[in-house]
Amino acid sequence: MKKIGFAGAFDKTDFILYIAKFLTTMGKSVLFIDSTITQKAKYVVPVINPTTTYFTEYESIDVAVGFKDWNGIQKYLGIDSIDNIQYDYVLIDSDSPETFEKFGLETADINYFVTSFDLYSLKRGLEIISGIQNIVKMKKVLFAKEINRDDDEYLNFLSLNYKVEWGQDKIYFPLEQGDQSVIIENQRVAKIKIRNLSNQYRESLLTMVAQISGVESYSELKRVMRTIEKGV
Repeated sequence: MKKIGFAGAFDKTDFILYIAKFLTTMGKSVLFIDSTITQKAKYVVPVINPTTTYFTEYESIDVAVGFKDWNGIQKYLGIDSIDNIQYDYVLIDSDSPETFEKFGLETADINYFVTSFDLYSLKRGLEIISGIQNIVKMKKVLFAKEINRDDDEYLNFLSLNYKVEWGQDKIYFPLEQGDQSVIIENQRVAKIKIRNLSNQYRESLLTMVAQISGVESYSELKRVMRTIEKGV
């Protein structure tokens, strides 16, 4: 099992689902845990009878909603250790210090810090990792209308006293109205479609999938993307 953490106050649900879709299309089993306060997955992932905590399947992705720690997941699955969870990848969306700690994201295989550059997203997002006791490596995923060095330097300034070691590579997603329209339409039809997303958005998805999966062949990743686009 490879554990991937997504920390931040910025809305991450849809793009995590898109990453999960790439991984399942590659033949991998994926569990997406929405441990956030807002629990957006409860509203955008189709489910017949939602309860306080539940698992559901969405486009071959298992989605867990309402769980605040590993104990809840273990009890639901009837297993005595997280080592017995039978998934290739577990993607965990966290927007609080509590869930970051309780899901053990300090020891995740990869941790992403996801934010835009409005002050709420920046400062509330950094609160999530404020209690980290040991130095944790994190990769920046930045949603912005344009790449601005000053914005990134401001994030570095705000995080000076945090025990975070930022990766050299930064992944930018565009804040384009066209992408948002595609995402909203996907929610309405309950489908994961990426064809009409902007080129930059799709290329950033490919970058993250390459990092998570370890697949270095760009042609292989593009083949997976074409498969998703065709709906195969």
